[in-house]
Order: sequence, then structure tokens, then C-alpha cells
Amino acid sequence: MAAGSVRVRGLWYAYPDGRQALRGVDLEVAPGERVAVLGPNGAGKTTLMLHLNGILTPQAGEVTVGGLVVDPSDRAGLAEVRRRVGVVFQDPDDQLFLPTVGEDVAFGPANLGLRAERLRERVEGALAAVGMSDRLDRVPHHLSYGEKRRVAVAGVLAMDPQVLVLDEPSSNLDPAARRELAEILSSLPVTLLMVTHDLPYAWQLCSRAVIMDEGRIVADGPTGALLADADLLARHRLELPYGFSVDGPAQPAAAAS
Repeated sequence: MAAGSVRVRGLWYAYPDGRQALRGVDLEVAPGERVAVLGPNGAGKTTLMLHLNGILTPQAGEVTVGGLVVDPSDRAGLAEVRRRVGVVFQDPDDQLFLPTVGEDVAFGPANLGLRAERLRERVEGALAAVGMSDRLDRVPHHLSYGEKRRVAVAGVLAMDPQVLVLDEPSSNLDPAARRELAEILSSLPVTLLMVTHDLPYAWQLCSRAVIMDEGRIVADGPTGALLADADLLARHRLELPYGFSVDGPAQPAAAAS
């Protein structure tokens, strides 16, 4: 399988309390593809994403990234998977814990063994990619929420991932920060999977979408086609904002080449 590809086959997972979160999920994502993962609360979206870099372990089925099986029992293989697949959590404070922005962004690549000039270049490149170069020495928790999210993205980009996974990236952002983040994400040359309830954001950033419900993928197709299907959205408790139409001039962002 090519670098940046993702394949999920027959994935099942239940939490310790017995709640069945995934029920035989199958999904293939091509290198450079941008896929929105939509669905109501409790559909299994985040659970699926947490399997892509081994945070959760399948109870049945298999996940591969670029042909490498995600196996949490294989420590060396898991380290490589986590380099390939970067996850940006919904709350940036879950990822920012060091005294300065630069130290936070350097944490991952330093653990990969990068030092001195190579580490500095990786950090500076990641911050430049998200427009935060001038925040290198700032205290992360003194930043705005939108700035924190961009630093969290930079921390993942510093690992040089092939796949970027984002959980509700537009949540709690003001309109300007939302637009700025969309511009950043549309410019990144990676495979992108985005869990979101923000259907216009999915339309803007992802040419393909899947809808999950009750632990299964129930629809898969062009984002505009799924969002134009009012009956499909209603069946799975998804709603477009009042007045929004996929027939307008906006088009999904193409993957960066």
C-alpha cells in the first residue's frame, strides 16, 4: 500500500462498560485524499479515529497505514505508525503541556531522536506552516483558543506525518480563526481525516465524506452529494445550518500536491 493510505477491515470495538462502539467498519482512504467523518453523537467516529494510530486496540479486524499493520503489541511498529499518523484532539489543552510553544512543538520529533539543527528546522517549519513562527517563545496557555489549536497542529506536523486526523477542528473557534485554520489545512500535503459536526466545514475541506451511525459506516460518497440528501441527513440526525446550500459557489478544497 502507498504511503499515506489507510485501510480499515472488519473493525469491531466495545468499551469496558459493554457499549459496542464499532461494528465491522470497513474504510479505505487513498494517499492525499481528504475525508470528513460525519455522524450523530455516539456514532463511533472518534473511536474509529483512535484506532488509526494505536491509541485503541481492535477487538476484531485490522487497521493498516501505508501497508503497516497498526499493532499496539509491536512497540517498534507502533512508534512508526504514530510518526505516520498524527492526531489533533478536540481540546488543544490536551496536547500542550510544556513551558513554551517551541518546546511543545519539539517534543515529538525530539522523542524520534532529532537534535540540534535538524530539530530546530523541524520546529520552525511546522510553526511556519500554521502561521505561528512569531509565537516560538510564548507560553502556550497564554494564547487564544484558535492559536492553541494551530500550535497543536504544528506539534503533529513536526512529526512529518503522512496522515493527519482531526477531531472537531472548528469547535469553539470564532469565524476568523475558523477561516484561518481552513486555509492552513487546505494547504497541507497530507492525507486528511476530519471528524466533525460542522457540515459546511466538511464541504469546504473534504471532497469525500462518510456518515457513521451506531458503529457502522452507513454512507460514503462525494461530500456535496451526501449533504444534498436531506432524507439521509435526517435519518442520521445531521442538519445543515439554516440557509446553507451545497449548490452555492463554494467548492471543497482539493488536496495539496
